[in-house]
Amino acid sequence: MDLALFDLDETLICEDSSGLWLRWLVSQGFAPADMLERERTLMTHYYAGNLAMEDYMALTLSPLAGTSVATVDGWIRRFIQRDILPRIYPSARERLAWHLERGDKVLVISASGEHLVAPIAQRLGAHGALAIGVEISDQRYTGNIYGTMTYKEGKVTRLQQWLSQQQDSAFQHLWAYSDSINDLPLLEHADYPCVINPNPQLYKLAQDRAWQVCLWGRYTSAASAAG
Repeated sequence: MDLALFDLDETLICEDSSGLWLRWLVSQGFAPADMLERERTLMTHYYAGNLAMEDYMALTLSPLAGTSVATVDGWIRRFIQRDILPRIYPSARERLAWHLERGDKVLVISASGEHLVAPIAQRLGAHGALAIGVEISDQRYTGNIYGTMTYKEGKVTRLQQWLSQQQDSAFQHLWAYSDSINDLPLLEHADYPCVINPNPQLYKLAQDRAWQVCLWGRYTSAASAAG
């Protein structure tokens, strides 16, 4: 049995889940509209590889502070149905199904909050999720995070922590799927790294290292590979 790790944003889905979630919150009147511009500014740092993830999480969690888990769970179910499921790459569904049919363990590993990533992973049929810890106290969101963030090298750290707890599972190989140069540590850690719709920098790295390159489109199941 192998272990397959899938990044979420712009790997399994064609956009960023946290950005979509913030837009959903604004559209429902649960967050102020000016947060969208602040989020876009922070995302420019993400794509440049120099985002302070603490700042991003503080912004995107602030509308939830003091809100009950039950209320947010209801919001997230509606959000996933409306904004996430239509954005899943058909080829991503096919690759997920391929791993599941092989009997592999499938995890979604993402630098988004676990309140979003875990239910999305469940809807996709994955076995679990590794994501940024979102603090809850007295069944209400505090707006804070906890633990090692699943961002850059943190994804490898969290993966190793998770593996250390899997006493009954021995994985033969590790697969990793990502679109982002921020996931280079995870891709380098994998036996089978697969880059999805890479930017020129990541594409060159993949070509130099003979990694698989997949081109996934939103409305087709076509994929090309090199490696």
